[in-house]
Amino acid sequence: MANSTRGSRRRVRRSPARGTSGFLGLAAVAVAGVGAAASSSAAPSSAAPSSAVPSSAAPSSAAPSSAAPSSAAPVSGAHAPTAFASIARGGERLHTGIAAQADAQKKSADEARKAAEAEKSARERKAREEKRREAAEAAHERASRGEARTRLGAAPGSATAFGWTAPVSHVALSARYGRPGPWSSGHHTGTDFVAPVGTPVHSVGPGTVVTAGWGGSYGNNVVIRHPDGMYTQYGHLSSLSVSVGRTVTAGQRIGLSGATGNVTGPHVHFEARTTPEYGSDTDPLAYLRSHGVGI
Repeated sequence: MANSTRGSRRRVRRSPARGTSGFLGLAAVAVAGVGAAASSSAAPSSAAPSSAVPSSAAPSSAAPSSAAPSSAAPVSGAHAPTAFASIARGGERLHTGIAAQADAQKKSADEARKAAEAEKSARERKAREEKRREAAEAAHERASRGEARTRLGAAPGSATAFGWTAPVSHVALSARYGRPGPWSSGHHTGTDFVAPVGTPVHSVGPGTVVTAGWGGSYGNNVVIRHPDGMYTQYGHLSSLSVSVGRTVTAGQRIGLSGATGNVTGPHVHFEARTTPEYGSDTDPLAYLRSHGVGI
């Protein structure tokens, strides 16, 4: 009985030893599991079954389970280069996309610039062609006028093929338009044609008489309104052949030259105006040239 008791006691004493060995084995497994978890999220699968082993059943041979984490560490190390490579590839793709977008924007800007330059060049070319066309038409018109005068045997100052004429048949100028002088306007408002007293004075174009009579410093004068809305004035006449409201034709006599009004000698003062009143004068010779009268 005593022997059995001692044997029982010996078994009791050995039992804690075995339990301690099993506990140490479980601790080793747990530590290994924590290490694996720190290295990789996939590693805990090797440590999880160890927690289910009872302490009384765990053999001392459970210690080799501490080798499980060592196999997980290389797996964790292999993932790091892969992640870095993935990030690098993403950066390369982003860089490539930005470069492609910049190239596309530059190409679009270049195309827009070239289109604008082409449009500008086309406009300039069209403007040059238009100027050449206008110059050719003007030259042709001048040539046509010269030919018409030649066919009609018309001298400068006589009626033209266009129906307009100079105010006197013999053209000789004594004072031109715009010359500075003692006039109230500060400049000469018309062009003076040399004409002895009694020289016939003609209407330069068709129109209607709006003034016929005394005109102060202009002496006896006539003002005619023409179809283009312009007016012509004839001053210092010795006598008048028309009255207000009379319709006249180009070249029709409207009076005789003289030296009435503010003058120093006989002549015909000729003006072109935008209104019938004083102060609206323009270059009279330019006006005649616009109607084909070359003086």
